[in-house]
Amino acid sequence: MTAPRCAVAIVGMAGRFPGAPNVAAFWRNLCDGVETIRRFDQAELRDDVDASVRAGESYVRARATLADADLFDAEFFGIHAADAERIDPQHRLLLECCWEALEDAGYDPSTYPGAIGVYAGCSINTYFLNNVLGDRSAIDRFTSDYPVGSYAELLGGGQDFLATRVAYKLGLRGPAITMQSACSTSLLTVAQACQALMTGQADMMLAGGVSISFPQERGYVHQSGGMASADGHCRTFDAQASGTVFGDGVGVVLLKRLDDALADGDTICAVVRGSASTTTDPRRSGTPPRARPARPRRSRRRSRCRASTRRRSASSNVTARRRRSAIRSKSRRSRARSRSTAARGGARSVRSSRTSDTSTSRRASPD
Repeated sequence: MTAPRCAVAIVGMAGRFPGAPNVAAFWRNLCDGVETIRRFDQAELRDDVDASVRAGESYVRARATLADADLFDAEFFGIHAADAERIDPQHRLLLECCWEALEDAGYDPSTYPGAIGVYAGCSINTYFLNNVLGDRSAIDRFTSDYPVGSYAELLGGGQDFLATRVAYKLGLRGPAITMQSACSTSLLTVAQACQALMTGQADMMLAGGVSISFPQERGYVHQSGGMASADGHCRTFDAQASGTVFGDGVGVVLLKRLDDALADGDTICAVVRGSASTTTDPRRSGTPPRARPARPRRSRRRSRCRASTRRRSASSNVTARRRRSAIRSKSRRSRARSRSTAARGGARSVRSSRTSDTSTSRRASPD
């Protein structure tokens, strides 16, 4: 079989999802139409929302949570228990899933002869804010020490160390870069990982993302026309859909050039035939309720002027009229000087001509 040019094979996968501890369970839930969004009663909620807001009709007590997000096999990865407590659970679970993706494909990074890289991204580290820096003294100590102290907290909570920690702990020799592009982060890591394979930066690439925020047991306030669901249900491509329900999870794929995967006899889960990274046209943004096209810079300046006080607007108008009047006066003076200069130039030309005629006649006279 001849592999298409620039085709990339997915040879391994791993993940943790709401109601599904692995990819196989997640696929079964999809096939069976299982909704894994949790519903909370008042006693289960752990957020800091005011009781009056919780009692309101717009507060939705639903979220897709991730079970056992607090568990981690620190000993397996050679991490001290005290350091593991400071590491963001997003980093911990991504590290486990990267190992599982390699294991799913049947590769040991310590014996693989080629270079393996990792591109990954994560959400904001709420565990760092909610647990590690749980009181004001911890915040003051960390900000006072930064960046030459509190290394355990810094390395455990910094998003910059997400991919490099995976590469370090798994012994990967390819590129290791943390990427951030909001909701498209995981897709971006896959697209960029494909580029890394095509340009020869690595022979296999781990790509994926993770999002786990704390406390998990919390609801949200629904806003009409917003992105969140009105009733805590996500009805994809349905006429009754009213929004999405946010949740937690992690997913990783192991990528390899298709021709190499075929030659090595790998199990191929899927094939990426092409990928690219672009920026959304602001005129086609999905911001509810309707996208507003970007205005030219001049219009934005006018908007700021209109937002000023009436007195300032009036004085600005007077200033503008005076400026235009001064420009017109200057233009008239400039045109007048031009006409005067042209007239003087013509007079000099006439005098020069007459002088030349006189001298010529004098040379022609014999006397």
